[in-house]
Amino acid sequence: MEMPYRADHVGSFLRPPDLLDARRAAATDPERLRAVEDRHVLRVLAKQKELGFDVFTDGEMRRRNFMSDFTDAVEGFDLGDAVARSWEAGSAGSVAVSSVTGIVTAKLRQIRRLTAHELPFLREHSPGAIKMTLPSATQFPAIAYKRGVTDKVYPNHSALLWDIVAIMKAEVQALVTEGAAYVQIDAPRYSYYMDPKWREFIQAEMGLDPDAALDEAIRADNTCLEGARRPGVTLAMHLCRGNNRSHWYAEGGYDPIAEKLFSTLQVDRFLLEYDDERSGTFEPLRFIPRGKSVVLGLVTSKKPQLESKRDLVRRIEQAARYVPLENLALSPQCGFASTMEGNLLSEDDQWAKLRLVVETAREVWG
Repeated sequence: MEMPYRADHVGSFLRPPDLLDARRAAATDPERLRAVEDRHVLRVLAKQKELGFDVFTDGEMRRRNFMSDFTDAVEGFDLGDAVARSWEAGSAGSVAVSSVTGIVTAKLRQIRRLTAHELPFLREHSPGAIKMTLPSATQFPAIAYKRGVTDKVYPNHSALLWDIVAIMKAEVQALVTEGAAYVQIDAPRYSYYMDPKWREFIQAEMGLDPDAALDEAIRADNTCLEGARRPGVTLAMHLCRGNNRSHWYAEGGYDPIAEKLFSTLQVDRFLLEYDDERSGTFEPLRFIPRGKSVVLGLVTSKKPQLESKRDLVRRIEQAARYVPLENLALSPQCGFASTMEGNLLSEDDQWAKLRLVVETAREVWG
């Protein structure tokens, strides 16, 4: 059986100015926001079809950031407070950016379904298979747990994590039951375990043993996916090293975690960041189990410069030394708008890169 979705994308697209304006005014004019969202979801669905994709997202047009479905549907977050951290931008140096989730200040309580405002419209209008994205449960304890505040309601990071897991597990099961053909978990926090400075952060600031924390993170994500496997449904994990306004926060190859992560995460498909030297080599792909697929994130969503198709084909051939070519696919390394403000390139740049993904996939796989 042919592997689906040779040309893939991580899910989020740049928001146009009128949508950003409508979202900022949402408190006073929610009906306008919904109308603008609908219009732009239809537009990006049509564009994905035009470019030749056979899997479709709504571009996360209804979200403030890739995690906001969760924080909007679950009470307990103080969005006015956040834990600041440094993000890097290559030669541009570092910039302080606050977490977009705020911090947990009360026991979490779900007040509505996470994606109930997204999937019905997609089911009605998508021209093909629907991909839905969710943040990993592991994302939140790392950035939304503040000592002296969160520990008044959750004694440790683990207690918070497993409350989140229960909510995420129910959402994943609902998505596949309701017609999502592809569920992608976005899990940037695994990069903490690859980067020495973040391993030190886990130990010094979070008070956790990094290896034990990695084991628990894998158990948590696997639990979220329990009961979600269906014929024709793809379950995937996307790993990156940060993607806020074209900045990043972690570096290092997959080597320190590859054997454990790839062999134990219960997914069909790994979407892996490989757009620059920060991602290391393809050698860790030797640990990908037989029958699982890898989506090579070779096209950067951070910069406007368009990659060379020849270079992409060459790198796919290099990766095929470790994973059979028939088990590979191609995508950008991350979304184009992990936050609604988006990365530092134009929409024309975005579509050119996605067109390149489709054209290269056709050349390599037919």
